[in-house]
Amino acid sequence: MATNAIDQTRRMLSLVTYLRERPGAHVDDVARAFGITQDELISDLDVLPMCGTSFRGGDLLDIDTDGERIWWHNPDDVASPLRLAADEATALLVAARAVSTLPGLREGDRQALLRATAKLEAAAGEVAGASSRLSVTFESEGGVFADVDRAISERRRLWLRYYSPARDELTEREVDPIRLFAVGHTYMEAWCRTSEARRTFRLDRVAEIKLLDEPSEPPQIELRDLSEGLVQPAAEDPEVVVEVGPGGRWVAEYYPHDSAEELPDGGLRVTLRTPDPTSLRRLALRLGRDGRIVSPAGLAVSAREAAREALAAYGPVEGRSPDPVA
Repeated sequence: MATNAIDQTRRMLSLVTYLRERPGAHVDDVARAFGITQDELISDLDVLPMCGTSFRGGDLLDIDTDGERIWWHNPDDVASPLRLAADEATALLVAARAVSTLPGLREGDRQALLRATAKLEAAAGEVAGASSRLSVTFESEGGVFADVDRAISERRRLWLRYYSPARDELTEREVDPIRLFAVGHTYMEAWCRTSEARRTFRLDRVAEIKLLDEPSEPPQIELRDLSEGLVQPAAEDPEVVVEVGPGGRWVAEYYPHDSAEELPDGGLRVTLRTPDPTSLRRLALRLGRDGRIVSPAGLAVSAREAAREALAAYGPVEGRSPDPVA
Protein backbone atom coordinates (compact mmCIF):
# COMPACT_ATOMS: atom_id res chain seq x y z
CA MET A 1 0.00 0.00 0.00
CA ALA A 2 1.33 3.46 -0.91
CA THR A 3 2.10 5.75 2.04
CA ASN A 4 1.22 9.42 1.82
CA ALA A 5 3.23 12.21 3.42
CA ILE A 6 0.87 12.83 6.34
CA ASP A 7 0.67 9.14 7.25
CA GLN A 8 4.45 8.81 7.14
CA THR A 9 4.91 11.87 9.36
CA ARG A 10 2.38 10.51 11.86
CA ARG A 11 4.17 7.15 11.89
CA MET A 12 7.58 8.70 12.48
CA LEU A 13 6.27 10.77 15.39
CA SER A 14 4.82 7.62 16.93
CA LEU A 15 8.09 5.80 16.26
CA VAL A 16 9.99 8.28 18.45
CA THR A 17 7.70 7.55 21.42
CA TYR A 18 7.84 3.81 20.76
CA LEU A 19 11.65 3.70 20.67
CA ARG A 20 12.00 5.84 23.80
CA GLU A 21 10.02 3.26 25.76
CA ARG A 22 11.85 0.25 24.23
CA PRO A 23 15.66 0.67 24.31
CA GLY A 24 17.40 -1.80 21.99
CA ALA A 25 14.14 -2.82 20.28
CA HIS A 26 14.48 -5.49 17.59
CA VAL A 27 14.03 -4.25 14.02
CA ASP A 28 11.61 -7.02 13.06
CA ASP A 29 9.46 -6.37 16.16
CA VAL A 30 9.23 -2.64 15.45
CA ALA A 31 8.40 -3.18 11.77
CA ARG A 32 5.70 -5.67 12.72
CA ALA A 33 4.24 -3.29 15.32
CA PHE A 34 3.91 -0.49 12.74
CA GLY A 35 2.74 -2.74 9.89
CA ILE A 36 5.62 -1.84 7.59
CA THR A 37 8.53 -3.68 6.00
CA GLN A 38 11.99 -3.66 7.54
CA ASP A 39 13.25 -1.64 4.56
CA GLU A 40 10.60 1.03 5.20
CA LEU A 41 11.57 1.10 8.86
CA ILE A 42 15.26 1.51 8.03
CA SER A 43 14.32 4.35 5.67
CA ASP A 44 12.50 6.09 8.55
CA LEU A 45 15.51 5.55 10.82
CA ASP A 46 17.72 7.23 8.22
CA VAL A 47 15.55 10.37 8.47
CA LEU A 48 15.11 10.57 12.25
CA PRO A 49 18.75 11.55 13.01
CA MET A 50 18.11 14.73 11.00
CA CYS A 51 15.26 15.68 13.38
CA GLY A 52 15.46 17.33 16.77
CA THR A 53 14.87 20.51 18.72
CA SER A 54 17.44 22.47 16.71
CA PHE A 55 20.14 21.88 14.10
CA ARG A 56 22.90 21.75 16.70
CA GLY A 57 24.43 18.28 16.89
CA GLY A 58 23.48 17.62 20.51
CA ASP A 59 19.84 18.52 19.86
CA LEU A 60 19.34 15.99 17.04
CA LEU A 61 18.04 12.47 17.61
CA ASP A 62 21.01 10.14 18.03
CA ILE A 63 19.33 6.98 16.74
CA ASP A 64 21.10 4.16 14.91
CA THR A 65 20.74 0.48 14.16
CA ASP A 66 23.02 -2.45 13.46
CA GLY A 67 20.33 -4.03 11.30
CA GLU A 68 18.98 -6.17 14.12
CA ARG A 69 18.38 -3.77 17.02
CA ILE A 70 17.69 -0.04 17.33
CA TRP A 71 19.45 2.23 19.80
CA TRP A 72 18.53 5.76 20.88
CA HIS A 73 21.55 7.21 22.67
CA ASN A 74 20.27 10.63 23.80
CA PRO A 75 16.55 10.42 24.63
CA ASP A 76 16.92 12.46 27.82
CA ASP A 77 18.86 15.24 26.10
CA VAL A 78 16.20 15.96 23.46
CA ALA A 79 13.17 15.25 25.65
CA SER A 80 13.59 18.31 27.90
CA PRO A 81 10.78 20.92 27.69
CA LEU A 82 11.06 23.03 24.55
CA ARG A 83 11.36 26.80 25.03
CA LEU A 84 10.58 28.87 21.96
CA ALA A 85 11.98 32.31 21.29
CA ALA A 86 9.52 34.99 20.15
CA ASP A 87 10.50 34.69 16.47
CA GLU A 88 10.31 30.90 16.61
CA ALA A 89 6.83 30.97 18.16
CA THR A 90 5.66 33.50 15.56
CA ALA A 91 6.96 31.38 12.67
CA LEU A 92 5.37 28.24 14.08
CA LEU A 93 1.97 29.90 14.62
CA VAL A 94 1.91 31.45 11.15
CA ALA A 95 2.86 28.12 9.56
CA ALA A 96 0.27 26.19 11.58
CA ARG A 97 -2.53 28.55 10.61
CA ALA A 98 -1.50 28.39 6.95
CA VAL A 99 -1.39 24.58 6.87
CA SER A 100 -4.83 24.38 8.51
CA THR A 101 -6.33 26.18 5.49
CA LEU A 102 -4.92 23.77 2.91
CA PRO A 103 -7.62 22.28 0.68
CA GLY A 104 -7.78 18.50 0.86
CA LEU A 105 -6.50 18.28 4.44
CA ARG A 106 -8.46 15.60 6.27
CA GLU A 107 -10.84 17.09 8.83
CA GLY A 108 -9.42 15.01 11.70
CA ASP A 109 -5.91 16.30 10.93
CA ARG A 110 -7.21 19.87 10.61
CA GLN A 111 -8.94 19.75 13.99
CA ALA A 112 -5.85 18.25 15.67
CA LEU A 113 -3.72 21.03 14.18
CA LEU A 114 -6.14 23.72 15.34
CA ARG A 115 -6.12 22.31 18.90
CA ALA A 116 -2.33 22.31 18.96
CA THR A 117 -2.30 25.88 17.59
CA ALA A 118 -4.66 27.05 20.34
CA LYS A 119 -2.38 25.58 23.02
CA LEU A 120 0.64 27.27 21.45
CA GLU A 121 -1.19 30.59 21.30
CA ALA A 122 -2.02 30.36 25.00
CA ALA A 123 1.62 29.63 25.85
CA ALA A 124 2.99 32.34 23.53
CA GLY A 125 1.02 35.20 25.11
CA GLU A 126 1.65 38.55 23.39
CA VAL A 127 3.58 36.87 20.58
CA ALA A 128 0.37 35.17 19.44
CA GLY A 129 -1.25 38.55 18.89
CA ALA A 130 1.60 39.69 16.68
CA SER A 131 1.54 36.48 14.65
CA SER A 132 -2.19 36.86 13.96
CA ARG A 133 -1.38 39.90 11.81
CA LEU A 134 0.76 37.77 9.48
CA SER A 135 -0.50 35.31 6.88
CA VAL A 136 0.86 32.93 4.28
CA THR A 137 -0.77 32.04 0.97
CA PHE A 138 0.31 28.76 -0.61
CA GLU A 139 1.03 28.56 -4.31
CA SER A 140 -1.17 26.34 -6.46
CA GLU A 141 1.24 23.40 -6.09
CA GLY A 142 0.36 23.26 -2.39
CA GLY A 143 -3.31 22.77 -3.23
CA VAL A 144 -2.48 20.12 -5.80
CA PHE A 145 -0.31 18.32 -3.24
CA ALA A 146 -3.17 18.33 -0.73
CA ASP A 147 -5.65 16.95 -3.28
CA VAL A 148 -3.25 14.19 -4.34
CA ASP A 149 -2.45 13.33 -0.73
CA ARG A 150 -6.17 13.13 0.05
CA ALA A 151 -6.83 10.98 -3.03
CA ILE A 152 -4.12 8.53 -1.94
CA SER A 153 -5.48 8.43 1.60
CA GLU A 154 -9.10 7.94 0.51
CA ARG A 155 -8.23 5.74 -2.49
CA ARG A 156 -10.01 7.97 -4.98
CA ARG A 157 -9.34 8.59 -8.66
CA LEU A 158 -8.19 12.00 -9.92
CA TRP A 159 -8.99 14.02 -13.04
CA LEU A 160 -6.17 16.25 -14.32
CA ARG A 161 -5.51 18.93 -16.86
CA TYR A 162 -1.78 18.52 -17.25
CA TYR A 163 0.83 20.39 -19.26
CA SER A 164 2.99 18.03 -21.30
CA PRO A 165 6.27 19.79 -22.21
CA ALA A 166 7.18 17.11 -24.75
CA ARG A 167 4.06 17.93 -26.78
CA ASP A 168 3.71 21.54 -25.59
CA GLU A 169 0.00 21.08 -24.87
CA LEU A 170 -2.53 20.59 -22.09
CA THR A 171 -4.01 17.11 -21.85
CA GLU A 172 -6.93 15.77 -19.84
CA ARG A 173 -6.68 12.40 -18.15
CA GLU A 174 -7.92 10.30 -15.25
CA VAL A 175 -5.33 8.70 -12.99
CA ASP A 176 -5.15 6.38 -10.01
CA PRO A 177 -2.52 7.95 -7.72
CA ILE A 178 0.13 5.65 -6.23
CA ARG A 179 2.51 7.90 -4.26
CA LEU A 180 4.02 11.36 -3.85
CA PHE A 181 7.77 11.90 -3.89
CA ALA A 182 10.30 14.70 -4.31
CA VAL A 183 13.37 14.69 -6.53
CA GLY A 184 14.17 18.36 -6.99
CA HIS A 185 10.45 18.99 -7.71
CA THR A 186 7.43 17.24 -6.21
CA TYR A 187 5.93 14.45 -8.30
CA MET A 188 2.98 12.09 -8.28
CA GLU A 189 3.42 8.56 -9.53
CA ALA A 190 0.11 7.23 -10.85
CA TRP A 191 -1.58 4.73 -13.15
CA CYS A 192 -2.88 6.72 -16.12
CA ARG A 193 -6.25 5.41 -17.34
CA THR A 194 -5.79 7.21 -20.68
CA SER A 195 -2.57 5.45 -21.63
CA GLU A 196 -3.11 2.38 -19.39
CA ALA A 197 0.44 2.71 -18.10
CA ARG A 198 2.39 4.09 -15.16
CA ARG A 199 3.15 7.79 -15.49
CA THR A 200 4.93 10.43 -13.41
CA PHE A 201 3.40 13.91 -13.10
CA ARG A 202 5.18 17.02 -11.87
CA LEU A 203 2.81 18.88 -9.55
CA ASP A 204 3.68 22.37 -10.77
CA ARG A 205 2.53 21.31 -14.26
CA VAL A 206 -0.98 20.39 -13.09
CA ALA A 207 -3.27 23.16 -14.40
CA GLU A 208 -6.45 21.78 -12.81
CA ILE A 209 -7.28 18.84 -10.55
CA LYS A 210 -10.50 17.23 -9.27
CA LEU A 211 -11.15 14.35 -6.89
CA LEU A 212 -13.56 11.86 -8.44
CA ASP A 213 -16.01 9.51 -6.74
CA GLU A 214 -14.61 6.49 -8.57
CA PRO A 215 -12.28 4.34 -6.44
CA SER A 216 -8.58 4.37 -7.23
CA GLU A 217 -7.52 0.88 -8.27
CA PRO A 218 -3.98 0.95 -9.66
CA PRO A 219 -2.59 -2.46 -10.63
CA GLN A 220 -0.06 -4.12 -8.35
CA ILE A 221 3.26 -2.83 -9.69
CA GLU A 222 6.72 -2.65 -8.19
CA LEU A 223 7.65 0.87 -7.09
CA ARG A 224 10.62 2.37 -8.87
CA ASP A 225 13.86 2.78 -6.95
CA LEU A 226 14.54 6.53 -7.08
CA SER A 227 17.87 6.44 -5.27
CA GLU A 228 19.66 7.02 -8.60
CA GLY A 229 17.37 9.91 -9.56
CA LEU A 230 14.11 10.34 -11.44
CA VAL A 231 15.48 9.79 -14.93
CA GLN A 232 16.94 6.30 -15.26
CA PRO A 233 17.30 5.37 -18.93
CA ALA A 234 17.05 1.70 -19.83
CA ALA A 235 19.45 -0.14 -22.13
CA GLU A 236 16.66 -0.73 -24.65
CA ASP A 237 15.73 2.98 -24.90
CA PRO A 238 16.56 4.71 -28.23
CA GLU A 239 20.01 6.30 -28.47
CA VAL A 240 20.35 10.03 -29.17
CA VAL A 241 23.60 11.84 -30.00
CA VAL A 242 23.89 15.55 -29.25
CA GLU A 243 26.87 17.79 -30.00
CA VAL A 244 27.23 20.90 -27.85
CA GLY A 245 29.65 23.81 -27.82
CA PRO A 246 31.44 25.14 -24.72
CA GLY A 247 28.26 26.93 -23.67
CA GLY A 248 26.28 23.69 -23.72
CA ARG A 249 28.54 21.47 -21.62
CA TRP A 250 25.92 21.63 -18.85
CA VAL A 251 23.96 19.00 -20.81
CA ALA A 252 26.41 16.31 -19.64
CA GLU A 253 25.83 17.37 -16.04
CA TYR A 254 22.04 17.59 -16.28
CA TYR A 255 21.19 14.52 -18.39
CA PRO A 256 22.21 10.91 -17.58
CA HIS A 257 24.32 9.76 -20.50
CA ASP A 258 26.33 6.81 -21.82
CA SER A 259 29.33 8.86 -22.94
CA ALA A 260 30.61 12.42 -23.35
CA GLU A 261 33.50 12.82 -25.79
CA GLU A 262 35.57 16.01 -25.92
CA LEU A 263 35.41 17.99 -29.19
CA PRO A 264 38.22 20.18 -30.58
CA ASP A 265 36.26 23.41 -29.98
CA GLY A 266 35.86 22.70 -26.27
CA GLY A 267 32.41 21.20 -26.66
CA LEU A 268 31.13 17.66 -26.15
CA ARG A 269 29.58 14.88 -28.16
CA VAL A 270 27.02 13.41 -25.74
CA THR A 271 25.40 10.01 -26.26
CA LEU A 272 22.32 9.36 -24.14
CA ARG A 273 19.20 7.22 -24.07
CA THR A 274 15.59 8.25 -23.55
CA PRO A 275 12.25 6.45 -23.88
CA ASP A 276 10.86 9.56 -25.65
CA PRO A 277 13.43 11.05 -28.04
CA THR A 278 10.97 13.71 -29.26
CA SER A 279 11.19 15.34 -25.80
CA LEU A 280 14.74 16.39 -26.71
CA ARG A 281 13.51 18.79 -29.39
CA ARG A 282 12.97 21.29 -26.59
CA LEU A 283 16.59 20.73 -25.55
CA ALA A 284 17.72 21.59 -29.08
CA LEU A 285 15.67 24.80 -29.04
CA ARG A 286 17.08 25.74 -25.65
CA LEU A 287 20.64 25.16 -26.81
CA GLY A 288 20.25 27.28 -29.95
CA ARG A 289 23.70 27.89 -31.40
CA ASP A 290 25.30 26.02 -28.49
CA GLY A 291 24.25 22.59 -29.72
CA ARG A 292 22.52 20.34 -32.21
CA ILE A 293 21.03 16.86 -32.43
CA VAL A 294 23.17 14.61 -34.63
CA SER A 295 21.13 11.41 -34.57
CA PRO A 296 18.69 9.86 -35.07
CA ALA A 297 18.29 11.69 -38.38
CA GLY A 298 14.52 12.05 -38.11
CA LEU A 299 14.80 13.76 -34.74
CA ALA A 300 17.53 16.08 -36.04
CA VAL A 301 15.27 17.14 -38.94
CA SER A 302 12.24 17.72 -36.70
CA ALA A 303 14.36 19.81 -34.31
CA ARG A 304 15.51 22.03 -37.20
CA GLU A 305 11.92 22.43 -38.39
CA ALA A 306 10.76 23.34 -34.89
CA ALA A 307 13.51 25.98 -34.66
CA ARG A 308 12.55 27.46 -38.07
CA GLU A 309 8.89 27.66 -37.03
CA ALA A 310 9.80 29.35 -33.76
CA LEU A 311 11.97 31.94 -35.54
CA ALA A 312 9.36 32.53 -38.23
CA ALA A 313 6.93 33.65 -35.54
CA TYR A 314 9.23 36.62 -34.84
CA GLY A 315 9.45 37.67 -38.51
CA PRO A 316 12.62 38.31 -40.52
CA VAL A 317 15.62 39.65 -38.63
CA GLU A 318 18.56 41.09 -40.59
CA GLY A 319 21.77 39.10 -40.32
CA ARG A 320 20.19 36.06 -38.73
CA SER A 321 21.30 32.62 -39.89
CA PRO A 322 18.41 30.85 -41.70
CA ASP A 323 19.18 27.55 -39.95
CA PRO A 324 20.04 28.01 -36.24
CA VAL A 325 20.32 24.30 -35.43
CA ALA A 326 21.83 22.96 -38.64
